[in-house]
Amino acid sequence: MAGKRCYYEILEVERQASADVIKKSYRKLAVKFHPDKNPGDHTAEDKFKELGEAYEALSDADKRAAYDRYGHAAFDGGGGGRPSGGGFHDPMDLFSQVFGGAFGGGGGFEEFFGGGGGGRRSSGKQKGSDLRYDLEISLEEAASGVEKELEIERNVPCDSCGSAGTKGSGGVKTCSTCAGRGVVARQAGIFIQQTTCPECRGVGETISDPCTSCKGEGRNQRESRIKLRIPAGVDTGTRLRSSGNGDAGVRGGPAGDLYVFLHVRDHDVFEREDSDLFCSVPLPFSIAALGGELKVPTLDGQSSIKIPVGTQGGTVFRLREKGIPSLSSTRRGALNVTVQVEVPTKLSHDQQEKLRAFSESIGEHNSPMQEGFFKKAKRFFDL
Repeated sequence: MAGKRCYYEILEVERQASADVIKKSYRKLAVKFHPDKNPGDHTAEDKFKELGEAYEALSDADKRAAYDRYGHAAFDGGGGGRPSGGGFHDPMDLFSQVFGGAFGGGGGFEEFFGGGGGGRRSSGKQKGSDLRYDLEISLEEAASGVEKELEIERNVPCDSCGSAGTKGSGGVKTCSTCAGRGVVARQAGIFIQQTTCPECRGVGETISDPCTSCKGEGRNQRESRIKLRIPAGVDTGTRLRSSGNGDAGVRGGPAGDLYVFLHVRDHDVFEREDSDLFCSVPLPFSIAALGGELKVPTLDGQSSIKIPVGTQGGTVFRLREKGIPSLSSTRRGALNVTVQVEVPTKLSHDQQEKLRAFSESIGEHNSPMQEGFFKKAKRFFDL
């Protein structure tokens, strides 16, 4: 047909272009020439319609095949065995379909920007924010579990208006700025930036006679006391959720949650690794040599371990079920006790003489660690 531009040229694509490439090019050009972006520009309006006609033909596989074979004549509706295109849709409808309904079903940019009457509306009742609380507990509390009472500042339902935000029955109205959506948007190039409505702050409603106590929010900030049960076995980094104990929602909306992050204080005696505990205990020289019983600390009180004759410093004794309970099972970890042999630092002359006599009497063959070391080191010292 004379006077009509090639559809591929209109969409600025090659004839062999894929369907995705054609759609991408159409989206870009349709935004560029959309009438709402070019008010009063008849040239842009004509190009927008031309784009819609071209995309309608090339986005359908059968119509594209007919166009590739017969050109514009494929859609004349004439004879000669050529297929009829069946006409074209409204370019506004086509634009809305391609953009996934984000522009309000053919209503143009103004509806997406909040000027139209369609689209999703806000319920007026926003959920409250989740809150965070950092709590420090002792190792003993982490091992046994404990109940804590927390004091936090949070938004609670307003007593004066019963969370409605207004004392009057007709005080709530749909926000005129965002048409009840709670959001407004503006165009930045080919992108759309959506932000919370500054007039209603995302609620979608405005109040003509706000409650004097809560200023229309339906909630006030108060200090609250919340009881929290901490299970046995928690560790630093454990996060507990207290459902519904976050900020109250706006105008009767559901409350958020309170998330408590635990921090377990360092202990003076014990170190922790998962469910196991570790500690070092001084071992008197006499018990190390002669053997005996040694009292050691645990989280449950004192316990005793049997020390074999000739126990060396650094020996580890493992006490089962004396560690930390596991959060994921009924198992409890162990307490690992490392003994450090104490060497006397102040000896009387008589004690020194007796110790020398003792050392001479046992000889080097009764010092297994020393004997083993010199056997290994013989080649270095040429002994």
